[in-house]
Amino acid sequence: MKTKKLCFAASSGGHFEELMMLQPLMSKYDSFIVTEKTDYNVAADGEKIYYVQQVNRKEKMFIFHMLANLVMSVRIFFAEKPDVVISTGVLATIPICLVAKLMRKKLIYIESIAKVTSGTMTGKFLYRFADQFYVQWETMLAVYPRAIYLGGIY
Repeated sequence: MKTKKLCFAASSGGHFEELMMLQPLMSKYDSFIVTEKTDYNVAADGEKIYYVQQVNRKEKMFIFHMLANLVMSVRIFFAEKPDVVISTGVLATIPICLVAKLMRKKLIYIESIAKVTSGTMTGKFLYRFADQFYVQWETMLAVYPRAIYLGGIY
């Protein structure tokens, strides 16, 4: 059986920190990270990292940043050929998630631990595409009925 290649995708800050809780999984498989290029200093202990543009939905250039990230995500996807994309969100990660689904690969989404009673915009959008959708609070099953609750990743 072929070893799976994993893409881990998250925006900067807390979403990236959450993603890094999965580092044992990263070291078990051939993997790489997709995150935003910001002033935030990422620490990923030797993992290959690709950077996409930071996206803020309230900025005038929002759609152009998303389109640029789509182009970058297609390039990254075909260069790396992941079997699975695991994302903790948010906006900047949507393109790589959608590219994975278009290429018939698995998408796993983990909703933020900060969300206890309502979902993120990205989570609500990707819920319909995700092969597995995880929530970190049992109360979130009311928001995402098909989600899987296993507790927090911290």
